[in-house]
Order: sequence, then structure tokens, then C-alpha cells
Amino acid sequence: MLLIRAADGLTKLLMILAAAWAFVLCFFILADIVARAANMPLQGTKEIVANSVVMIVFLQVGFAVRSGSMLRTDFLVGVFGPTGARAMAIFGFVLGAAFFLFLAKAGITPALRSFANGEFDGEGALRVPVWPARFTIIFGSALASLNYVLLAWIELIGKSEELKLR
Repeated sequence: MLLIRAADGLTKLLMILAAAWAFVLCFFILADIVARAANMPLQGTKEIVANSVVMIVFLQVGFAVRSGSMLRTDFLVGVFGPTGARAMAIFGFVLGAAFFLFLAKAGITPALRSFANGEFDGEGALRVPVWPARFTIIFGSALASLNYVLLAWIELIGKSEELKLR
């Protein structure tokens, strides 16, 4: 249960961080819009927003998984009955864990390469480093995979109501 509490705490912290970042990003975009009206656009807005959106999504994906907010279809669940529904849920959780684990593993080499080579996005006055977004994809995917494993475990032991994310 300590692992579940630790993962839940980290998941909530990252969700709050991503939400705050999105809030600040809104003001940055607004400032760029106002500056464009005065024919003085802010340099690098496109690059900052593009990298920020990726990072915001992957910081929040763990919370979406753990809170049961990930997109899913359950039209077949009623056909299988309660035992079949549990088995399908566990199977879906394992598939989700595998998907995000593969995504995290696939991102390691590009992230290390972008860090080592000093890869940047954008030209001119403002160049945004790419490696923070790449490492956020790895970290967010790994956390999502862990949360799927925890959901499968919780469903397997039959304590899904007791161990809901609060």
C-alpha cells in the first residue's frame, strides 16, 4: 500500500504542476496575441507552446490513468458478467501498462541523443531545448505504466473501491 500512496502522491503533484503550467502558458499566449496586435510578436512563442503542450500532457497522463479518466469503451463488459468484466479490466490494464512501458523505452535513446547533442527547437532569437520534453515523455509514460500495473493489482485483489484515488 506504500507504493500505491507514493505513486498517488507523485501523480497528484505532477497533475497540479501541469495545471499550473497550463495556466501560466495561457497568459504567455495572451501576451503574444496582444503583442501581435501591436505588430511586435513575442519571439519563440510557437516553440515554447509546442514543447509545453507535450510536457503538460505527459505530466497529467499518470493522473488520468489512476483516476480512471482514460478513454475506454465498455460496451462488451455487460456481456461477460462480473467475473468476465474483472478479467477484461485486468487485461485492459495490462495492455495499457505495456503500451506506456514500450513508449517510455522507445523514448530513451532520442532523449539521451537530444541531451547529448544539445538539440533545440526554433530559430533566431529564442531556441527552446528539446530534451526536457523528451524526458518528460519517458517519465510520464513510466508513471502511467506503473499506475496501470497498480490498477491491475488492485482489481486482481478485489479492493478497487477501497483504493480509489482521492
